[in-house]
Amino acid sequence: MVREYGKVVGVTVLLIGVAGLVLGQRSLFGALNIDIAEDLIHLVTGGLLAYVGFAKRDNGVARAVVGAIGVVYLLVGAISFAEPNPLGLFPSEYSALDNLIHLTLGILAIAVAWLLPRRDRPRPQGVAGRSG
Repeated sequence: MVREYGKVVGVTVLLIGVAGLVLGQRSLFGALNIDIAEDLIHLVTGGLLAYVGFAKRDNGVARAVVGAIGVVYLLVGAISFAEPNPLGLFPSEYSALDNLIHLTLGILAIAVAWLLPRRDRPRPQGVAGRSG
């Protein structure tokens, strides 16, 4: 499940980052923040998620990356309700919709990485040798 999350959300966040770079710095529909700094962050986090989803075979690494990115998104969403421009990094402030999206991504990533039961693939049983 964690690798599937990485694939779907990683590609989606990558596409959001690319679209943001194409659209430039502004507010999209007056509801979503689009800034170059945020677009670059989306490219990095989306790239990491896509990497663990598509290329990485170790589920432990995939869980760690998805969970860590989830914590970051959760913190950004929570902090941004109190301070719409955390650390003064963005020309535009986060909107309530931005915050809800970040919170949702954070909660989903943490749930997928650390709270859902692990479904590791069963190891193939070796054929026991016969003595005789």
